[in-house]
Amino acid sequence: MATASTISESSVPASSGPAVGLLISLSPLAPESLGATLANFAVAFPDQDILVATPDPAPPELPTSGLLRLATYTPTIATPGGWVLTAADFLNTYKLMQENKSTACLLLGPEAQSLAPEALRSLVTSTLNGSDLTTPRYDLGPRDGLVNSGILYPVTRALFGTRSRYPLAVDLAFSGRMAERLAACAQKFTAVNQNSALVWPVAEAAAAGFTIAEVPAGPRALPPPDATDLNTLLAQVAGSLFADIDAKASFWQRARLAYTPRSSASSSAQTHTGAGPGQTPPEAPDIQPMLDSFRLAYTNLHEIWSLVLPPNSLLGLKKLSLMPPAAFRMPDALWARIVYDFILAYRLRTINRGHLLGALTPLYLAWVASHLLLTSGVGAETMAPEKHIETLAAAFEADKPYLVSRWRWPDRFNP
Repeated sequence: MATASTISESSVPASSGPAVGLLISLSPLAPESLGATLANFAVAFPDQDILVATPDPAPPELPTSGLLRLATYTPTIATPGGWVLTAADFLNTYKLMQENKSTACLLLGPEAQSLAPEALRSLVTSTLNGSDLTTPRYDLGPRDGLVNSGILYPVTRALFGTRSRYPLAVDLAFSGRMAERLAACAQKFTAVNQNSALVWPVAEAAAAGFTIAEVPAGPRALPPPDATDLNTLLAQVAGSLFADIDAKASFWQRARLAYTPRSSASSSAQTHTGAGPGQTPPEAPDIQPMLDSFRLAYTNLHEIWSLVLPPNSLLGLKKLSLMPPAAFRMPDALWARIVYDFILAYRLRTINRGHLLGALTPLYLAWVASHLLLTSGVGAETMAPEKHIETLAAAFEADKPYLVSRWRWPDRFNP
């Protein structure tokens, strides 16, 4: 065992030594980022015996505080390395836990050096205190992570009864049995060479009846997505989510909300009306390209949308297409219904899935434009960003019976 105030490097699997209570598994990091991350570990865990597993060589200069051991490893499954945790990451981490007889793990994604020691400590403490899965609640800017805010969070919350604000977080802490569950799910993808496939930990934990916790994580530098265009990114993320929803239909159709309402300042922020006295009015967002994309799609994709969306939704989109930019607002109920109908169309293969997900992109841009206008502080009708996301999630919850009914009886509401 390492002594206090040292970090030792070892390339020998720890399975030949004593069991490790907590394993920290890192994604590939640049040398300076790895050094900064290790320094944060030394501050966060000064008295804990922790093994840090990294696929990178040890930095030339190691921190001189903390009770940590550093081990390098070669991933068993090739990892694509990117902006989000993948099936390969979960399977490699589980095998590391088995080799080192670990009972809990902290898995950190790219840019891990931006996580503060307090956030690292909170994630670990939650899991060591009994949570099977602990997710971070990042403190991001109001215009960051909008795919998460507009689709992933409200859908996951409504269907799986969880409040994890970032269901596809790049940092997770989990127990041994959660690691085994994630590895089993990941193996289905890696067995057919889909190492970069996405896994949905929150949904897996909910379906297994495991405990889920969320802790504040403060600001975090998120790696840029691999995809450079929104069409590809949205197709990858939404397509994976929709497929997971299809696979877990027997669970979420009977799932009930399993949380108490949050009463934090962010979620209880009141509707406001522009800048206050003496304040500089916020800069209006540039939504014109988004509106142009939506209006062009309304003309060119209307026939495809009519195969997916019911008449009431199409009527709502027609009204949106005629709105002047300053007044452009997509009702929360309309966006929830659109997303649910796309989930249904994905399941039923109403049209080619690639075309289906491509047809969702301009609708998502319309929602983003509406959200940015509503939350920019410009105009008479404005709302705090996080307040709007919570209101949107409530709309998804309220409309869940529609999805359940259409799932069981697909033609029930067709004209």
